Amino acid sequence: MAPGPRGSTMLAALAAVALQAGCGGASDGGPGDGDGGAGGGGGSLAGLHAVGNRILDAGGQEVRIRGVNRSGTEYACIQGWGIFDGPSDAASIQAIASWRANAVRVPLNEDCWLGINGVASAHGGASYQQAIADYVEVIAQAGLLAILELHWSAPGTQPASGQAPMPDRDHSPAFWSQVAGAFKNHPSVVFELFNEPYPDSNGDTDAAWTCWRDGGQCAGVGYAAAGMQELVDAVRGAGAENLILLGGVQYSNALGGWLAHRPDDPAGNLAAAWHVYNFNLCAGTGCYDQKVAPVLAEVPVVATEIGEDDSQGQFIETLMDWLDARGGGYLAWVWDTWNTPLVLIGSYDGTPAGAYGQAYRDHLAALP
Repeated sequence: MAPGPRGSTMLAALAAVALQAGCGGASDGGPGDGDGGAGGGGGSLAGLHAVGNRILDAGGQEVRIRGVNRSGTEYACIQGWGIFDGPSDAASIQAIASWRANAVRVPLNEDCWLGINGVASAHGGASYQQAIADYVEVIAQAGLLAILELHWSAPGTQPASGQAPMPDRDHSPAFWSQVAGAFKNHPSVVFELFNEPYPDSNGDTDAAWTCWRDGGQCAGVGYAAAGMQELVDAVRGAGAENLILLGGVQYSNALGGWLAHRPDDPAGNLAAAWHVYNFNLCAGTGCYDQKVAPVLAEVPVVATEIGEDDSQGQFIETLMDWLDARGGGYLAWVWDTWNTPLVLIGSYDGTPAGAYGQAYRDHLAALP
């Protein structure tokens, strides 16, 4: 999904989304008994690993990941005015925890992490890496999970100033090797390797899925793409056995080819990421039953971005009920105060922003 006003104009991005059938986000921009964090239960969030279609903690208890997206770290640094957009202190994380969330998804920028392509040293390289490490510790100390994901990337000398259709071989494997090395086996860190792939001109085709897994020269991608297998290899090659989430094609909204193109993982610790908005092609229970349920029957599915651009809550309520009944997880977009559609809060103290934010908070509060 696209960032807010300081990253781009959200309303314009949403208008562009409406023109992209199947887009999972703006162009820029059975049930189980155990339950961790949101919804109570015994999950500790430490040592998360995939077993069948469930995520278990180190003690073998099931964990349901339910949380929020905290945007800013993908765009502030590349635009040269900071690292975070809004507070990053303990109080701000406690506000998230007060909604009974158990996870914070942190979007990252590969240029800022690597300190390349003109990123100022104050906002990139060692400064950026330390800021992210400190933020992960604040999240962990509050008892929450940090999901680190590659959100903005670009090949060669192009600045990573927006979303790309695929990771790039120039930088993305190096990015994940370093990030995995920094957070390998951290008990409170999960990796989501790429935000929203859309190769083959945003198609849900065999060519798109082959590119997704293998990378290379792909239709609709104007550079050498890094496939998910390369990125899994980079993470495992760094010695990290953390849980990995992989979103599908069509901006992570399509999962139909996920099982057939699943990368090899020596750690056996992969789960599917899914993005679902009311403006997607797959945005109703009929599609969920046909396209997503078969994946969820075999591997864990975490909807790492959910939302609706009508400022209401009916769409996400139906979606969350569907996932709750099948053991899935979800994180709502977005815990920022942009005063635009798709924001959850009006203040970083956790005050909900209208019906949409209220609906998400109330749903988490009502979980057993």
